[in-house]
Amino acid sequence: MKLEPRIAAIHADLTVIRRDIHAHPELGFEESRTSEIVARKLKEFGCEVHTGIAKTGVVGTIRVGNSPRSVGFRADMDALPMDELNTFEHRSQHKGRMHGCGHDGHTTMLLGAAQYLAATRNFEGAVHFFFQPAEEGLGGGRVMVEEGMFEKFPCEAIFGMHNRPSVPVGRFAIRPGPMMAAAGKFDISIVGKGAHGARPESGIDPVVVGGHIITALQSIVSRSISPHDSGVISITQMHAGDAYNVIPETAVLRGTIRAFKPEVMDKIVAGITRVCNGAATMFGAKITPDVRVLCPALVNNADETKFAADIAASIVGEANVDRNGALVMASEDFSYMLNACPGAFILIGNGEGESACEVHNPKYDFNDKILPLGATFFARVAETRLAKRPA
Repeated sequence: MKLEPRIAAIHADLTVIRRDIHAHPELGFEESRTSEIVARKLKEFGCEVHTGIAKTGVVGTIRVGNSPRSVGFRADMDALPMDELNTFEHRSQHKGRMHGCGHDGHTTMLLGAAQYLAATRNFEGAVHFFFQPAEEGLGGGRVMVEEGMFEKFPCEAIFGMHNRPSVPVGRFAIRPGPMMAAAGKFDISIVGKGAHGARPESGIDPVVVGGHIITALQSIVSRSISPHDSGVISITQMHAGDAYNVIPETAVLRGTIRAFKPEVMDKIVAGITRVCNGAATMFGAKITPDVRVLCPALVNNADETKFAADIAASIVGEANVDRNGALVMASEDFSYMLNACPGAFILIGNGEGESACEVHNPKYDFNDKILPLGATFFARVAETRLAKRPA
């Protein structure tokens, strides 16, 4: 593994930063403390610093020479609304908030790259470091694009990275074209007719209606979507009633939908509406579906994917780079940035074994061993992409 020595030398410092951010997680559009740390560090490194984009977002810029060329990197900063079950010293200090997806590590890796590039300045052009808020379902990437990030900070290409548990340390995975699924969520409101639990014939039971809807929704993917395509409908919540002997008046179903192709997502959305309308007719209930597509599929540019894979291979060796990685049904709102600018998103191994639990798990933790590796990747991309031309 060919780590940049100057980045490897600050490994301990990066670990301190990462664990401090981990201990003080903040939810989407509320990352004020994290943003302050990022802005302060970027200023210490000598970067231009811009704050307030997408409310809590931060952008750092390093310019060398007069070349109009530029490249961008993005890291996410927000945590998840969940309790942490770890017991180590840097565990979350805030109930109901946890860095359960590794955004603390992504932020720190990009800070490490910024520190190195600001000190060495071995490139020509501009490097923009985008620290994004609210990736976890709140559309922070979309907001940054809508607020003009690429107009204010033009980029020839933009690159992002996410850790991947169960993939060994020292390995990367990427693929051209669609890589991560589009995501949406839904709320289905069911209004029936409340009744005594002993006299169901006098009411319209929203729980029974909801049960039929749950079963019917599963047929959308299995019977409306081609086996050659991928789609997911998961009902993750059902809320109804609060007494043993009362048939409730209302029930609510909630869940998530995923697909790689826009036309498949359209079929899923239409299918949910069709099932709800049919159930309303069948049972005489009032059913209101509210389906929202949160972010499009993440689609890597073919040329930038090859470039990113080549950089990774130069660091860890070709055998440790999967250039045709598996499709990922999870979603990532870096997709908004890739829709506006050519680029690529790469996965970095977070380690394997019993302790390498999946992201969004209450015992997850980012692996500090990969901090210098991720920072080296970003630095090499900048130096290679914006290589100085001979005088």
